[in-house]
Amino acid sequence: MGLLRIMIPPKFQLLALLAFAVAMFFLENQIQKLEESRGKLERAIARHEVREIEQRHTQDGLREREAPSAADSEDVVVIYNRVPKTASTSFTNIAYDLCGKNHYHVLHINTTKNNPVMSMQDQVRFVKNVTEWREMKPAFYHGHVSFLDFTKFGVKKKPIYINVIRDPIERLVSYYYFLRFGDDYRPGLRRRKQGDKKTFDECVSAGGSDCAPEKLWLQIPFFCGHYSECWNVGSHWALEQAKYNLVNEYLLVGVTEELEDFVMMLEAALPRFFRGATELYRTGKKSHLRKTSEKKPPTKESIAKLQQSAIWKMENEFYEFALEQFQFVRAHAVREKDGELYLLAQNFFYEKIYPKTN
Repeated sequence: MGLLRIMIPPKFQLLALLAFAVAMFFLENQIQKLEESRGKLERAIARHEVREIEQRHTQDGLREREAPSAADSEDVVVIYNRVPKTASTSFTNIAYDLCGKNHYHVLHINTTKNNPVMSMQDQVRFVKNVTEWREMKPAFYHGHVSFLDFTKFGVKKKPIYINVIRDPIERLVSYYYFLRFGDDYRPGLRRRKQGDKKTFDECVSAGGSDCAPEKLWLQIPFFCGHYSECWNVGSHWALEQAKYNLVNEYLLVGVTEELEDFVMMLEAALPRFFRGATELYRTGKKSHLRKTSEKKPPTKESIAKLQQSAIWKMENEFYEFALEQFQFVRAHAVREKDGELYLLAQNFFYEKIYPKTN
């Protein structure tokens, strides 16, 4: 018996094939849409997870920063290793007047016989005190002490150094008369050279030791620090080291002749300590507190004689270097209008911040 064959007309075969093709195309299209939908969903879930992670990291970061931030604002130490006869008392009294209002401590570093060089054991003690004496922080230390490098003692967070220097001959003249006649700050205090009525000019003319060029060697070693070479009078190495420290270790070094500008810039840079300092300097009674008594300006002949020495040339080079650096910083921070100085507003902002977040 032969097989029964059902003959489908070619037209219906073509229609069936077309229907199958349409069905397969529709099915593939739906599958593709499902894949796209799944991809979009996965990307949306991934973005959501990323945002959650970012938010957690941001919140954690803020919490981590906020606590130390408050601590950091209190864990600040400023050291003013003041050079004698550079208006240091006038400036220090601003710090004393503001400490109660701005809530910080002021401590005077009183060394025996005003020796600016500490022994090794005293260096260790001083570094330990400054870094670990938390009850005194934030703190403003001041004293006639040469620069001390805290990194030598393994300290991670160094103090902020500031200072003021003065024209070397003017500083020496002021110190010369101060030793003989004192000042109007403590007029009754007996000074080391009290009774010596010889003028500075007479001292220079006679070749006296108190006005000798070697006495000019002070500002360089104060910035150079606790190395033996710093105190070798006329050392070129000391000069270069002093310059290096001034630029790299000091936040700001002002000059006596432009003290108000120095105070203004410190208020802008360290408001935690010096908020209100500029107004106090301008209006307070202590802006010119300490004036050396009986001081007579030297003659041109005396100045010319001192300027012939190699020591003056080195000290003056350092002073000019400091003055140029100070004026550079000031030029980018302060403007003058109608005879008044004012600080420039913030002159930078952030843009093109990536990755973008919704």
